[in-house]
Amino acid sequence: MRDSFASQTEMRRLFRSPALARFAFAALLASLPAGAVEKISVKGLFKDKAILVIDGRQRLLRAGETSPEGVKLVSASSREAVIEIDGVQSTRSLGTHIGSGFAPPQSPAVKIWPTADNMYPVVGSINGYPVNFLVDTGATTIAMNSREARRLGIDFAVVGDATVSQTASGLVKAWVVNLQRVRVGDIELKDVRAAVLEGDFPTNVLLGMSFLGRLDIRREQGVLELRKKY
Repeated sequence: MRDSFASQTEMRRLFRSPALARFAFAALLASLPAGAVEKISVKGLFKDKAILVIDGRQRLLRAGETSPEGVKLVSASSREAVIEIDGVQSTRSLGTHIGSGFAPPQSPAVKIWPTADNMYPVVGSINGYPVNFLVDTGATTIAMNSREARRLGIDFAVVGDATVSQTASGLVKAWVVNLQRVRVGDIELKDVRAAVLEGDFPTNVLLGMSFLGRLDIRREQGVLELRKKY
């Protein structure tokens, strides 16, 4: 019993060092018997709640709850979650992975600060050409005006599917196209759906959900963070 208590005390001492904590936690997962947890990833963080993917199964846990796989959420905030397996705790941030094998590097992230009128502009590129984006979670796809599309070399009238779009000025002709590459900071996605609207609206290219929906998104103290999913 004393040896067991000493071992637990030593483990807790090791976990005061983040580097030793990561090593010890990975070693713990590797040593668990067959059928135990092999991989955990943090997919969403909220106050007192977290979304974890445990061996491919998505779990929404509240602070103090334990998943069917035996993973306990000790606490959570918008920045990090403290999880526990078999009495051993580890603090993890959004997008991090825990596993018995090699842990991949943290995924690329982009932080966007709001303007005075609470808009989120960001510089990026489409098919290698620079673009001024405006983040718009209400837009189903990336959206741009026809003049911008021509500047980017998009032959929308030939390769696009003709449709109509509702704007503040009424219905306008539009085309749905697929963009080869869309990049914001270190995040690049391929084959992204977009809409080209005839005329001068929108002024900036709207960064809609055809791009944003493929990322992990978090807003804290007004700052928007986009992180690429693995």
